Amino acid sequence: MRLKGLGASVFTCVALTSIVLAGATIWLFLTNPLTVANAVNEGDVSPLVKSIAAVLLQALSGILKYL
Repeated sequence: MRLKGLGASVFTCVALTSIVLAGATIWLFLTNPLTVANAVNEGDVSPLVKSIAAVLLQALSGILKYL
């Protein structure tokens, strides 16, 4: 019984993380397409990861300011 709840909880955490990362990637693609294009073209994802982290940090700081 507890294993079912744990499985659902883990699935929910993975799903929410995936949704947040997908949203941040889409937002980055719309606001800064050059970074995304360079990351895809060169195969180097570190600038893309840094930009996604910056977008997530900015969104989190905006949410915290709102609260």
